[in-house]
Amino acid sequence: MTLAVLFATTLMLVTACGGGGDVASGGAPTAEGEPVPGGSAQIIQLAEPQSLDPAALSNTWAHMATLGNALYGTLITNDQATLETQYKMATDFVTTDGGKTFDLTLRPGLTFTDGTPLDAAAVKFNWDRLKDRSLGSNATRYAILVENTEVVSPNVMKATLVDPNPQFAETLVASSMNWIASPTALQKGSQSYAEHPVGAGPFSLVNWTRQAEIELEKNPNYWDAPKPYLDRLTIRTVHDASQRLNAVATGGADLASESSMSTIEEAGAQGLHYEIVPTGGGQIVAMNHRRAPFDDVRARRAVQMALDTEGLNTIVFAGKNEVPQTLFNKESPYYADIPLQDSNRQEAQRLFDELAAEGKPVAATFMAYPTSDSRMLAEAVQTQLSTYDNVEVKLDVRDIAGATKATMTGDFDLTISAAIVQGPDFALWTAFHSTSAGNQMGVNDPELDAALDKGRVATTEAERIEAYTDVQNRIKAVVPGVWYTRAVPAVIYGKNVRGVQMYTLGSPLPEELWIVQ
Repeated sequence: MTLAVLFATTLMLVTACGGGGDVASGGAPTAEGEPVPGGSAQIIQLAEPQSLDPAALSNTWAHMATLGNALYGTLITNDQATLETQYKMATDFVTTDGGKTFDLTLRPGLTFTDGTPLDAAAVKFNWDRLKDRSLGSNATRYAILVENTEVVSPNVMKATLVDPNPQFAETLVASSMNWIASPTALQKGSQSYAEHPVGAGPFSLVNWTRQAEIELEKNPNYWDAPKPYLDRLTIRTVHDASQRLNAVATGGADLASESSMSTIEEAGAQGLHYEIVPTGGGQIVAMNHRRAPFDDVRARRAVQMALDTEGLNTIVFAGKNEVPQTLFNKESPYYADIPLQDSNRQEAQRLFDELAAEGKPVAATFMAYPTSDSRMLAEAVQTQLSTYDNVEVKLDVRDIAGATKATMTGDFDLTISAAIVQGPDFALWTAFHSTSAGNQMGVNDPELDAALDKGRVATTEAERIEAYTDVQNRIKAVVPGVWYTRAVPAVIYGKNVRGVQMYTLGSPLPEELWIVQ
């Protein structure tokens, strides 16, 4: 996968609350049968972890979602069709005061694999810890939305937010705040924790060979017995889409996260299975509004008008992905016929020339990730813009850690970001509100802020529709970047794999997997 805000920011789906519908399946067995215990599975993810600390992991299909779910389990999940909260290690997460405070209730008797309790104090320790910016966690931007936490009882923790947010469950379910590690193990230090991570998930670590494989074994004391059904998991990272497909097709892997419709269609043609989470919004060629050249809206608008997004789709995704035309799908109650962008070569060149005449020619570096999709996109953007006068784009391909750090600190000109929509608050507020720590692009528009705030606390559907219509108009006006594809959070998997379930942005639940023997 390619994203910076998937590598560092905001995401959302569009379903009944945002616009899309149920998960799309391909070739999945109509009757899975009863789960069969035993066996092992080979899993491919898209990003190599730098640490097994949940603070260093991200809960999307483009990162290490399966790994985080395996080691730590989940407090809550959501239904992909309705977006309703579903409870796992937590049994409740509710507010009675309009989203200023939430009570998180845990199942009694939860324990980490080191024998210590996963209780309210453990959740408080983890959430408070994530506020520490020195961790470099992309979850910090969410944790700092919590003003303070309080242990009410062994199984209940109260979280008081900085500002009311009735939609805060969306933030919890989609971030690594959902993964709780043993405070006892974390306090032994990062080197010790890297060798001995401790969660309460369905699997525990056997061995981690960096840049190779992560071997996990069944947690015999997992709270939701008889899950997990598998005895072992092996997880590895593969950046190239064709290699992922080949691995699943030849039996070298059982399940792989995927982001390209062309690869997914090929998987289906080969008789493999797939699951796709429908999305609104999309991935963005992001421009840094905080520094030249893109602190000038004319430069942003010129690049947006200059790029041929259908051409980018052809080069990167073989023309199979969807280029977003509007923020929400037509099925969404928030849909409005407000185009995200316009293409106009003549006007683009006029703006490039105007800026150059003022001594501000557009010169920028595209910081790309190491995945094949990311590199191809950056090269295609460079090629298309090279056909214009007074614009120059250089390329800078970095490893995951380096690119993520640069994105989080705003040290880029062009990169890949996203606002992938699932219920309209989480991704849009995080990506575009001027006070959001997840707003890496540096968007700063008071009218947009006001609309996002109104949508967050609206109490009627009519008020929300009005607010998000204003949001769409302002996003078009401020030009955050170039929307080049709908995200495709997906997995492909082999013919003998059963129990594939995902939540949030394509985050697979490994405890549900089983293999037909």
